[in-house]
Amino acid sequence: MTKYFNSLNLTCNVLSYVTQDYDYMLTEKISGNDCIYYKYLQNPKKLCDTIAEQLVFLHSINPKDCPIKNHTENYLKTAFSNYKSENYDKSQFLDSFGYKNEEEALKVIEQNKHLLSNDTLLHGDYCLPNIILDNWKFSGFIDLDSGGIGDKHVDIFWGIWTLYYNLKTEKYAKRFIDVYGKEKINFDTLRLIASIEVFG
Repeated sequence: MTKYFNSLNLTCNVLSYVTQDYDYMLTEKISGNDCIYYKYLQNPKKLCDTIAEQLVFLHSINPKDCPIKNHTENYLKTAFSNYKSENYDKSQFLDSFGYKNEEEALKVIEQNKHLLSNDTLLHGDYCLPNIILDNWKFSGFIDLDSGGIGDKHVDIFWGIWTLYYNLKTEKYAKRFIDVYGKEKINFDTLRLIASIEVFG
């Protein structure tokens, strides 16, 4: 995925990839700092608008050559597998996305999984540390192993979550949604994504 994003001028070039006892990937450096740099956190409104606008741009790209064709299928498989292995954690999620227990979250998935589409290029982990800016100008994405063609609400969910987590407030959720385009968001699908994500 890093090579693919590089072909779109959205990240750095991969110089080497080695699999031994661990996986090692060496890339060129991306200029700038990630979005948890103090300069960016000190201007949260601009930061919120910047990452929402960049997500609109990412989601506008035609993903026809993307090597991961069905992120949605893999996404659901992982959720069901983690449910069976009792991997459930809602501790760091917004209260508005909360679930009483894993059975409630699973029920939401089973009843609403049909809402998921598979038509948008995703970052897959759209969080502030994975977006690099150079003096507020977009410089590149990192940590792209969860990307692929999937449902745009995955990235929207993580965009909202990262502002909550890194700014310690829910006050920028509505602003992010408005800048991205409220009319493009299905809030039932967003709640579905939250239920999937509690299973890791």
